[in-house]
Amino acid sequence: MQIWYNMRRMHRILVGGGDLALDSVELRGDAAQHIRVLRPKDAEEFELFDGCGASRVYRWDAKAKALAAAAAVRMVPRPRESMELFACVTKGQRWDWTLQKATELGAAKIVPVISARTIVRIPPGAEAEAKRERWAKIVAEAARQSDALWLPEIVAPVDFGTALDMAAATICFAGALTEPPSPPMLIAFESARRSRGSLLEERARAYSIFVGPEGDFTPDELGRLLKVAHPANFGPSILRAETAAIFGLSVLSAAIRAIPPK
Repeated sequence: MQIWYNMRRMHRILVGGGDLALDSVELRGDAAQHIRVLRPKDAEEFELFDGCGASRVYRWDAKAKALAAAAAVRMVPRPRESMELFACVTKGQRWDWTLQKATELGAAKIVPVISARTIVRIPPGAEAEAKRERWAKIVAEAARQSDALWLPEIVAPVDFGTALDMAAATICFAGALTEPPSPPMLIAFESARRSRGSLLEERARAYSIFVGPEGDFTPDELGRLLKVAHPANFGPSILRAETAAIFGLSVLSAAIRAIPPK
């Protein structure tokens, strides 16, 4: 089997959606700062993308200090089957890492959850908005580096009950210790798809992973969660909260990709 590696990747820059309709673009804000740092050569190519599925290749015009279109706009629709992550917020860089990896894996929505045992507390107002802006930058950078064309939606932090209502609209899986033991994630996925998939045959499906905090769910929360989520076994070892989130998304992504096309 022959394996081909693309050794030359274009730099990617996130822009507003309206910019891609222009044949000549003068970058602004963070995008302008990004290209200044890169110090582009004349005629060097860049891929601009809007985070909503559209991208376009441009060439740097050193004289005009602007980008000139070198190709038509390319549009990639969201997959029919999407992934969502419901995760109790973890401390510091652990949460940043979760956002980054969830973006790389193709999550369409990330819902920060505040449960009874969640250590991180985010009061509403300016502090919450500042955190969302910071999270959006982490997600944008992860999308740029991973060649993702779609940015995940980052929902404002919600309480456990609100998260359950949102998860109920998806085919949800939770890494949970139950008696009898829950099935492995892949088996749980196939079982849920067979039993519930026909109900969603005519519309896009949303699958999700629901992950608890460092101190796990309370017994009451777990009971409520398992009324809307399928319990799944995430393996023989005890995973940290951020590891469980990415494990679940990784298995879910592989399972979705294996679904035969219609």
